[in-house]
Amino acid sequence: MKTIQYYFSPKSPWTYLGHERLLSMAQRHGAEVEPKPTDLGKIFPISGGVPLNKRAPQRQAYRIAELTRWSKHLNLPLNIHPKFFPVDDTDASLMIVATIKAGNKAGALALTGNLLRAVWAEDRNIANADTLVQVANESELDGAALYVERQAAADLYEQYTQEATQLQVFGAPWYIYQGEPFWGQDRLDFLERALAN
Repeated sequence: MKTIQYYFSPKSPWTYLGHERLLSMAQRHGAEVEPKPTDLGKIFPISGGVPLNKRAPQRQAYRIAELTRWSKHLNLPLNIHPKFFPVDDTDASLMIVATIKAGNKAGALALTGNLLRAVWAEDRNIANADTLVQVANESELDGAALYVERQAAADLYEQYTQEATQLQVFGAPWYIYQGEPFWGQDRLDFLERALAN
């Protein structure tokens, strides 16, 4: 079975833009996607990354131009300035990890997609407990139970973050296939070529 390791943050706009395309591509090529939410707050400082609000104005402006361009190109709705962003995605990530820990990767990927959409298309606050429970319920999961179980997933979340650090991940989304890294949803074409070989 072909396996794609998928490192991401559920608040990343670039992850949002690539998420459904990644899942469709994996299905086309008979590949399995292994979701691995990662704490970018720990990765950025050791990899030369800078939080959005500390980036130079010209970099922030170009980010907006690129998000607008990709949203139009993919015909995906995207609020350039979402109501709840920046947002703490720790609990959202932990709920995804709790779903993985329960052996439900498909559910974790569905929850990831709905959380990304909640931030970037629906102006919902994924740091809010009620919102998280609702989004999980909409993903056909038991939102209340997952919210309670999230703390038990902290060790695995930390493990994914350590793993990402060792693999020299420095941004999201990040895909690894047969040891080859692909950074960003704009590299999905290259990932597809690798899957086709």
